[in-house]
Amino acid sequence: MATEIAVLGGGCFWCTEAVYLEVKGVNKVESGYTGGPQPNPTYEQVCSGTTGHAEVVRLEFDPDVITYRDILEIFFTIHDPTTLNRQGNDVGTQYRSVIYYQSPEQEAMARQVMAEMAHVWDAPIVTEISAAQPYFKAEEYHQNYFAQHPLQGYCAFVVEPKVTKFRKMHTARLKG
Repeated sequence: MATEIAVLGGGCFWCTEAVYLEVKGVNKVESGYTGGPQPNPTYEQVCSGTTGHAEVVRLEFDPDVITYRDILEIFFTIHDPTTLNRQGNDVGTQYRSVIYYQSPEQEAMARQVMAEMAHVWDAPIVTEISAAQPYFKAEEYHQNYFAQHPLQGYCAFVVEPKVTKFRKMHTARLKG
């Protein structure tokens, strides 16, 4: 089975990870950091906003089951791509909307889907599209965070509504 990689930042990685864990054809979801020069940053360092990294998810997906286009269409509906360096109350460059492409084909598709999604939003899309950079897996306690802490305040009030919205909008893309 051939797999492809997608690396996406849509605010807090707990939200993005929780959604993509439910997507048919996505075989692995990992929370991590990319986009900054410092190797092996910690969560605390990234949260300080001084490392240049974004909170991202790294997806391994089966392109015979779900296309990169589908991955991006989901991405543009589960976060607000019109707010610069912010998602809700999460503010800072580490929460930027960003797509890290792995190939020229992914870059072209990202630009195409972003242009198509522009009509969905009332404000201009500010999502950054950048070449893949060194990726660092987040600490183990961040992996599968929502499933492990569904009643934690942030999860209950921020993550859960995003997952519910995804389930309603993308029923056909849910794992069985």
